[in-house]
Amino acid sequence: MQDKIFLDSNIILYAFSNHYTKKNIAKDLLKRKPILSIQTINEVSNILFKKLNFKVEMVNQVIDVLKSKTEIKLISLSTIIIALKIKSRYKYSYYDSLIIASAIENNCNVLYSEDMQHNQVINDTLKIINPFVKGESHAYK
Repeated sequence: MQDKIFLDSNIILYAFSNHYTKKNIAKDLLKRKPILSIQTINEVSNILFKKLNFKVEMVNQVIDVLKSKTEIKLISLSTIIIALKIKSRYKYSYYDSLIIASAIENNCNVLYSEDMQHNQVINDTLKIINPFVKGESHAYK
């Protein structure tokens, strides 16, 4: 059975980066039709504008790619309530907790993120995997 996966914004950003190895891994993950949240799209857009100096047209192109390769889900009040519980229990930042809550609400069993705790299992249902960890290439296939 193939995992139902969710991608954090940092993974998506590598798909549009010049870092060859991480770019290829991120692009491979995008081929698996992952789930993203609107929050993820907002975070990606913000970084593209602020740190990579993308113009509006370029950000629109990235969003078009993401619309075609992923399922984009809304967050709701229930997502926020779950996120607050995750923040309290696991001590993640509020925005990371929202990403985790979105993944859980959408029945994902794997969340790919570079900056959360690798191999941590949240609520006995969601495993966080850093696909860039050396020796863990099998983790994203």
